[in-house]
Amino acid sequence: MPNTQRRRLFKVAASAVAVTLGATALAACGSSDDDSEAQSGPVSLTYWTWTPGMDKVVDLWNKGPGKEQQITVTVKKQASGDTLVTKILTAHKAGKAPDLVQAEYQALPTLVSNDALADISKNVEEAKGKFAEGVWQQTTLGTDAVYAVPQDIGPMMFYYRQDLFEKYGLTVPTTWEQFAETARTLKKKAPDLDLTTFSANDSGLFAGLAQQAGARWWTTSGDKWKVGINDAASQKVADFWGGLVEEGAIDNQPMYTPAWNKALNTGKQIAWVSAVWAPGTLTTAAPDTKGKWAMAPLPQWSQSEDVTGSWGGSSTAVTTDSSHKDAAAKFAAWLNTDGDALNALAKEGGIYPASTSAQLSGAFTNPPDFFSNQADFYTVAAKIAKTTAPSAWGPNVNVAYTTFKDAFGAAAKNKSDFGAALDTMQADTVADMKKQGFEVAE
Repeated sequence: MPNTQRRRLFKVAASAVAVTLGATALAACGSSDDDSEAQSGPVSLTYWTWTPGMDKVVDLWNKGPGKEQQITVTVKKQASGDTLVTKILTAHKAGKAPDLVQAEYQALPTLVSNDALADISKNVEEAKGKFAEGVWQQTTLGTDAVYAVPQDIGPMMFYYRQDLFEKYGLTVPTTWEQFAETARTLKKKAPDLDLTTFSANDSGLFAGLAQQAGARWWTTSGDKWKVGINDAASQKVADFWGGLVEEGAIDNQPMYTPAWNKALNTGKQIAWVSAVWAPGTLTTAAPDTKGKWAMAPLPQWSQSEDVTGSWGGSSTAVTTDSSHKDAAAKFAAWLNTDGDALNALAKEGGIYPASTSAQLSGAFTNPPDFFSNQADFYTVAAKIAKTTAPSAWGPNVNVAYTTFKDAFGAAAKNKSDFGAALDTMQADTVADMKKQGFEVAE
């Protein structure tokens, strides 16, 4: 799709998207009004980010490449999620957005819809080859434009208690059909245990599973958006998990609760469908199980497939309000491709880099401490990351995610139809887009 057509598509309801996210008062701190791209001399940039320790990483830039190029970056720590998106949009409305922002991949369409992000394709062309195709695609929104540089990713994987799988004679499933049989077998052998749980409090998990199955929740048709949240791939995933919950083969409790932590720590739940960042969560949720877990690729829908979904991840974007877009793009590319920067990001921020070259070097040559028993952890992780399926995000992901928690939360609790919950997500998302003024193809 030509960029001009894509921009019309995104700008149809630019002012409405900000309203959807809510209003937030703030003191904006972008570049000064009298700056200009052509201005010579030192350049000062502001970067909004939530990553821990980012100031230490930026110091490497300021003392090295930044000093040589007279480009100084100042970090302004922010909250993450919708809170940051709202703050960016509010600042942009006043023409005072910062030069650089950290943005989750699913937030990019919303920011582009509001014309808050600049096309930096001419500045970061050399960086493209450093990322898996499915990862880079998330920053282009299907166009020739590039709205951000990938920073970290969350390829999905299967985690299991190696000791308990051996105890109960279970085989690590390579297909979802085998996964279901493993859950049933465990129930027969140990009725008080569950293979895992379906959690309705994290829409990103379901979105990643649907992505693996081939779902494309938001696509475009001409100048119109097309919403496919209840497409065949998503229905397949919903029916699969809903069926397991209904028959009692797995638990139906939410994750990230004291009860869930206890279930993992005591071995009441012996597996977890998660992402590459899971070791950090297990360290605090199930400290007594250190060295007892192992990681494997996500089960597939058929033996011939080799694809995974993505759960989490973010990028570094340059705003349209920046008076120094070229300088900001240079920093964004350095931050997410330079070896020293990525090692520092891993050490200080605990991220898993999107850059493929960094996934087997520096901080990732040894396994996570919690998985010291699996020496090839990051070798396997890097192979899995390369199989990440393309995603398709739209301008009101927040609405879809909120509806997911409500509709799937009720379905999981009541062990009722997950397909109906998916239809509710579809209907609410389409209704919201039309309310905002987006053209939606039926």
